[in-house]
Amino acid sequence: MSIFNFFRVSGPAASMLPAELVDKKYRRLRFQTFLAGTFGYALYYVCRLSMGVMKQPLIDAGLLNATQLGIIGACLYWAYACGKFVNGFLCDGSNIKKFMATGLIISVAMNFTMGVLGVSALNGGFFSSILFVSFAVCWAINGWAQSMGAPPAIIGLSRWYPLKIRGTFYGFFSASHNIGEGLSFVFVGMLVASFGWKWGFFGAALAGALGVLLILLFLHDTPESKGLPPIEVLAGEAKEEASLSPEEKRAQTSRMQKAVIKNPGVWILALASAFMYMSRYAINEWGTIFLQEAKGYSLGEAATIIGINPIFGIIGTVVSGWLSDFVFKGDRKYPAFVSGILEAIALALFLFGGPARWVNILAMVLFGIAIGVLISFLGGLMAVDLVPRQATGAALGIVGMASYAAAGLQNVVTGLLLDGNIVTNAAGAQVHDFTYVSWFWLGAACISFLLPVLNWRRKKQEIV
Repeated sequence: MSIFNFFRVSGPAASMLPAELVDKKYRRLRFQTFLAGTFGYALYYVCRLSMGVMKQPLIDAGLLNATQLGIIGACLYWAYACGKFVNGFLCDGSNIKKFMATGLIISVAMNFTMGVLGVSALNGGFFSSILFVSFAVCWAINGWAQSMGAPPAIIGLSRWYPLKIRGTFYGFFSASHNIGEGLSFVFVGMLVASFGWKWGFFGAALAGALGVLLILLFLHDTPESKGLPPIEVLAGEAKEEASLSPEEKRAQTSRMQKAVIKNPGVWILALASAFMYMSRYAINEWGTIFLQEAKGYSLGEAATIIGINPIFGIIGTVVSGWLSDFVFKGDRKYPAFVSGILEAIALALFLFGGPARWVNILAMVLFGIAIGVLISFLGGLMAVDLVPRQATGAALGIVGMASYAAAGLQNVVTGLLLDGNIVTNAAGAQVHDFTYVSWFWLGAACISFLLPVLNWRRKKQEIV
């Protein structure tokens, strides 16, 4: 069996369920798919952000500097960006259970390997330059594996949920980002603070292994593979493609994907998402060290405050889908614009608002809510709304590629700016000056909510 056959979308079941059993089984399986995609992807995030709470301990140990850490982080995001584009296209015609589980297995392996490398480095097994190269390679492989998480989870929503409630459940699904980020900062932060930075990788690997089990047990590929009618029939939607052969369906999907590449609206949203991801991952990757060096917090305190952001992001993601479906009737532009402004305000408060604990907590509450909405809208749903269902993965691939290429660029620029601006604090210690970095992050946030205005009158793409 070739690898392409292994990942190919499941064929229809040998027999269809009796009509009286269809509705009950459909609702049960679609909810299992939603839960497995949501929590499985949350555990993907733990394997992706484990490095975010380890930066200061790695610098303090003299193993890596800020520039090296920025490059390592960029390796993940650039590999993720390429993988997001490729895997978005591949996943449209793939078995989402196998696809998503495979990516998380690789991610678990990379986190575990980096934990082993960390133990060796601390025991004097090799030089820091070798650790840098090894970490960069492993983190790049992890980045590609991470790109296999979101497309199958979101395509699962497209295959199992009708259009009229897709936005609502997409909003619920988008909470997976926030759940995963919260686990990363709180769970991994506690491990690192208690047992050392290398244990962050082992903890992330364990969390990812649980995610693999969840995906294998409860994520389902297609309704047809379970003896159910296609989603268009189940939802009472148009189903022109239902009578097509598998070869005709693949040809149709390929034609639609090529048309999506030429859609300027998708690229505008991809660019907007790119700038939003710069500011988002600036906080996720560097927020902990910012609080430690610029505001005097301990590692545990800093990680806890940054962990507030994704927790409140759940509110943003859950409310965003429901609000846009039932209040704005599927129109995402107004809540996205308001959320973009809120993100910029929250980021300014965090960066320039002083060291008071309540100020930084409030900033992370507002930032989390705003980013929660923007991840859902700019990070995928607004692009998905512009294209046919069969090209969902292609649209997500374009947006994801731009988003994570920008996240990687942010990591490198931030690392260079920090290493180029080292000062001595009042206690006589060498710390990084975050002035230029702060304006860089805030500028990206402002651009991200202005760009989508160009799409306000654009209609859904029709491909015949």
